[in-house]
Amino acid sequence: MTNIKTTTDVADTRRVAIIHYWLVGMRGGERVLERLLHLYPNADIFTHVYVPEAMSAIIRARPVYTSFIQKLPGARRHYQKYLPLMPMALEELNLRGYDLVISSESGPAKGVIAAPDALHICYTHSPMRYLWDHYHDYRSSAGRLTKMMMPPLFNYLRQWDTISSARVDHFVANSHFIKQRIARAWRRDSDVVHPPVATDEFGKSNSVSAQFLWVGQMIAYKRPDIVVDAFNRLGLPLLMVGDGDMAAMVEKRAGPNITIKRRLDFANLKQAYANCRALVFAAEEDFGIVPVEANASGRPVIAFGRGGINDSIIPEETGLFFQTQSAESIMEAVEAFEAWIPHFDPDKAVENASRFSPDNFDRGFIQAVRKASG
Repeated sequence: MTNIKTTTDVADTRRVAIIHYWLVGMRGGERVLERLLHLYPNADIFTHVYVPEAMSAIIRARPVYTSFIQKLPGARRHYQKYLPLMPMALEELNLRGYDLVISSESGPAKGVIAAPDALHICYTHSPMRYLWDHYHDYRSSAGRLTKMMMPPLFNYLRQWDTISSARVDHFVANSHFIKQRIARAWRRDSDVVHPPVATDEFGKSNSVSAQFLWVGQMIAYKRPDIVVDAFNRLGLPLLMVGDGDMAAMVEKRAGPNITIKRRLDFANLKQAYANCRALVFAAEEDFGIVPVEANASGRPVIAFGRGGINDSIIPEETGLFFQTQSAESIMEAVEAFEAWIPHFDPDKAVENASRFSPDNFDRGFIQAVRKASG
């Protein structure tokens, strides 16, 4: 079989289709898609909903084909309301003529029907959270009608999600945490290839402030609420960067020691990383790119010690963990941090972050595809 293109290999001549759940903004999954396009520059993209103006030039440069979801009313903003139709929409995508199919799974993507002789690789950011691990959280926060409809609907979706996993030839997980979730949800093994982080774009600063930093979407599972509560009580300076459904609540709750910026351009975000005393990270993430960016900036991380953080941060060396998602646990961790920080070596943090470079992603993904190709 023809080798896959790298900077040292000959080009892959196979026709490649990449299926990404939806293209409505540039987040971690879309950065992985960009890197897949680096490996397969002639690939075609398939997705449920495409908002070109929200995507990078790299993605806009390739042909993007959408499912029928794109044509439904309000789909560009309310695409997730059409989740029940997405299994059918995926199965209607015509992938004849493609030799290699790569599905990028977080929302529904892997359920496509590839050609019988095609190789289907699924890069899994996460099995759908709202179907599995976070189902009860989503249901408890839903409206009355949605709450009534969710049990039978999600039972059907879980069955389809499990059955459609058999259409994948080989799974690749973005962390060991997700490898475990793939085994639990789909009873399939997987290789681990960490997502690419542009670590070279970050750097250390000679000037470190007393201000702590939080970066992320202000949504429930990121837990900005417990971070703002902890720092209100600590009285220590904190910069919170992010927007989302909880932003207004966090702004209202924040004390005078807390600064909130819903958006920062990249130059100012890099400076915030490099100058912060430490990054505070309270989410149970599938992988978590933000802590790697903090380490790449030479700064330590105070993190909730579950999920993908166990792949990215070395406890007692590039950060400290706390064990419960509560304001009290964060406060205790910050106190422990003050005793530990004299032992922190910024160079070791930068070295740790380098493990997640785009080149390392390339090598890992190529190896996984070759393994699946036999």
